[in-house]
Amino acid sequence: MQTFRHSPGKPDVVGFYDMRTSSVQYVVSDPVTRRCAIIDPVLDFDEKSGAIATHHANELLGYVASQGLKVEWILDTHPHADHFSAAQYLKEKTGAPTAIGAYVTQVQALWKDIYNWPDFPDDGRQWDHLFVEGDTFHVGEIEGRIMFSPGHTKASITYVIGDAAFVHDTLFQPDGGTARADFPGGNAHKLWDSIQAILALPDDTRLFTGHDYMPGDREPEWESTVRVQRETNIHLRDSPTADSFIALRNERDAKLPMPKLILHALQVNIRGGDLPEPEDNGRRYLKIPLDALPGAAWDEARS
Repeated sequence: MQTFRHSPGKPDVVGFYDMRTSSVQYVVSDPVTRRCAIIDPVLDFDEKSGAIATHHANELLGYVASQGLKVEWILDTHPHADHFSAAQYLKEKTGAPTAIGAYVTQVQALWKDIYNWPDFPDDGRQWDHLFVEGDTFHVGEIEGRIMFSPGHTKASITYVIGDAAFVHDTLFQPDGGTARADFPGGNAHKLWDSIQAILALPDDTRLFTGHDYMPGDREPEWESTVRVQRETNIHLRDSPTADSFIALRNERDAKLPMPKLILHALQVNIRGGDLPEPEDNGRRYLKIPLDALPGAAWDEARS
């Protein structure tokens, strides 16, 4: 299975596929200055044993070192529901600042209530920088800008860097359709609007997705273009209006079980990837609320 792929250009983009969570991590670099950003890094977690590891994050660091790159940013597109963020670990290793959309505070406020954390600081201080719609930044000499892309979550943003856009869980590959909008704070109408804004980018803009679930057991893929998505995405082709898309999305979402790590991951990811503090025995603990997501479909698969 191909889990690494290089897309040359300005910026150069390298994707690393994590088979355990079907997630894609990116190293995005300026080929002139050798400066780079890391987007949506994964901290390994085995829910059956409770083990934490840094295999995937170290793979990113190994690539950065082998290419002589300097990390300028560690970026998350939103607080993920299916894997832990390795942002804090990579900050410790590189010294680069972490960043996310300022709208993360809305997600923090929502989930601090679910976890019954009345004293949790829901002001985004867990990151070094909070981006808002229209903000600009640089990776080397390449300008990036921020698009607010809510719908999948309240906080989702798209990073447009040069001729590439990192669209997180808004769009999947064309044969995979679009992301769900039924998480706490999700909204199918806002997802439609966010997709339309992404598809208004220039036709040749390279689009990089946050996940790939390999429909039909094909090899993992994570790159397309605005033109290809507009013309061939199965959900947009079959539901070309806002009303039809919203109906399709709501019907599909009602049948989808929640990600198996959502209650584990959000309590780490609204902390910017920082793990819970050790208790008096030196061990860290996750807090799993029961009946926290009423109405969610059950996963009938047998383990």
